[in-house]
Amino acid sequence: MKIVTIILTAIALGLIAFNFGELNFNGLLQGESFVAVVTIILALCAIVLLQILRISKRIEKLSKQNRNV
Repeated sequence: MKIVTIILTAIALGLIAFNFGELNFNGLLQGESFVAVVTIILALCAIVLLQILRISKRIEKLSKQNRNV
């Protein structure tokens, strides 16, 4: 699971980098620039969710270890 979340985080970072290049700062919320802004925001949300998943899995693993000891 850890490898999958790392790969998906890298893909999201790639999307952020690509869409940052597509931004038109003169008309940030117009046309293709708006799509780029929305995609950047969604990629950031995906990164946050993936990190929450990784932390919850780590907590679950530690919880199981403490029950067995």
